[in-house]
Amino acid sequence: MMKWKIGDVTVTKIVELEAIGGVKFLFPQVTPEAVRDIHWLKPHFVDDDGELIMSVHALVIETPSRRIIVDTCIGNDKPRMPMKNWDHLQTTFLKDLEAAGFARDSIDTVMCTHLHVDHVGWNTMLVDDKWIPTFPKARYLMAEQEFTYWQAQEDNEQQRAVYDDSVGPVFEAGLVDLVPLDHQICDEVDLVPTLGHTIGHVSVRIRSNGEEGLITGDFIHHPCQMAHMDWAAAVDYDQKASTETRKRIFAQYADTPTLIIGTHFAGPTAGHLKREGDAYRLEV
Repeated sequence: MMKWKIGDVTVTKIVELEAIGGVKFLFPQVTPEAVRDIHWLKPHFVDDDGELIMSVHALVIETPSRRIIVDTCIGNDKPRMPMKNWDHLQTTFLKDLEAAGFARDSIDTVMCTHLHVDHVGWNTMLVDDKWIPTFPKARYLMAEQEFTYWQAQEDNEQQRAVYDDSVGPVFEAGLVDLVPLDHQICDEVDLVPTLGHTIGHVSVRIRSNGEEGLITGDFIHHPCQMAHMDWAAAVDYDQKASTETRKRIFAQYADTPTLIIGTHFAGPTAGHLKREGDAYRLEV
């Protein structure tokens, strides 16, 4: 378990699972050799073969007034084929969350940076063959244009399954607040539009006592995209837009004290963005 302090705010990482691989899945245009050539990625973010080391985790933000969980991973019991490594998971995520001091009913806000399968799973849990809200005392915040898009995707079988078991039940329970892309959650936390990976993707910004942090969401999946901003993920809705978002955000935060917290970054997970020639690297 990792924690970071940003002024009066604490961010805690709760891991669901970690994995090695995925270069060809995420970046079919890239070879493991090209990844391996990025010297600063080892040992935390790539292995000796140039395969990606990645993490699926949630981040809990504690402010003086709010307890927010950002992105709720994949979830247990969910049918996720053909993604066999995510199908009907049985992990200790909820026990780990509680062991870290976060009982389910202590969470007052769930923030989904977007509505893909590995960011909404623990929105719900299976009880007596029914999907019920995992965090019954929380408001579930979703960008309105993200929600509206996915709600209408009747022909996308995989995403429809995700909506039906992980998004729809909390909406039908009256727990969802549809918010603008630049929504202010509380004094210390607001949203930053980072479009491209999905149609309504947001990142989460934390500002407290002169300090700042940014939880990325999936406008960047892996630190190798700092070295090659044009390595757009195959799963991006609009690869041109996601590339432009990376260029804009990296230029804004490079060589500043802002802590960059990667939603899928393994190992140390967080660091500071540094310019390196025409590109960037993560200093941890």
